[in-house]
Amino acid sequence: MSENPRVLIVDDEAGIREMLVEYFQMQGFRTAQAVDGASARAQVASFRPDLVLLDLNMPGENGLSVARWLRETTTAGIIMLTAAHGTVDRVVGLEMGADDYVAKPCDLRELLARARSVLRRRSTPPSPAVPAVPDARRVRMGRCTLELDARRLLDADGAEVVLTTMEFDLLAAFAQNPNRPLERDRLLELAHHKRWEPFDRSIDIRIARLRRKIERDPAKPETLRTVRGAGYMFVPGKE
Repeated sequence: MSENPRVLIVDDEAGIREMLVEYFQMQGFRTAQAVDGASARAQVASFRPDLVLLDLNMPGENGLSVARWLRETTTAGIIMLTAAHGTVDRVVGLEMGADDYVAKPCDLRELLARARSVLRRRSTPPSPAVPAVPDARRVRMGRCTLELDARRLLDADGAEVVLTTMEFDLLAAFAQNPNRPLERDRLLELAHHKRWEPFDRSIDIRIARLRRKIERDPAKPETLRTVRGAGYMFVPGKE
């Protein structure tokens, strides 16, 4: 993580934008702000943020559309700012590839901690290319290969599969605990440094996304298996 990471604050409420800009500048961040989807796209092109704090409920193009565009076109971390009871928005936002979400009104210290956590996970520098020989830092996962040092997932043709930071951290947690059932709260601790709460579907959503990326048949998962009453388990396949 750079000394002065760049954070883009996207919110249609001027008071919230100004409060977040002032707070993050006090914490040593470089900041830019946008009032809607169109201005956010323009700021991304010129400001090149490391992190985007994104309000989902904006007039015009909503935050979900912006989140999907950010994930497809940038490597920036994404934290969604959602209404306190916006469960559906949070679920869909995670499906779009957001790294985290914080309910509004939010505690600024919690938001800062989550921002630093996302930046820290996204900024781990890649290692030199891993030799094409089996070793403990390359793990076969379904039809893909996870390179732990390089923090990337490669498909059968060697092309990189796009992952969010938490998706990578989840795969890494599974890779380090093969054939061992992991409960949802343990997975959140390993991959997201927070406790699971009732009705928190973020793990289930991300497991479903990962299955679509690594399983030969996501409807019949063989690599990331559901263990009834115990969570999920990574089952290594044969080379």
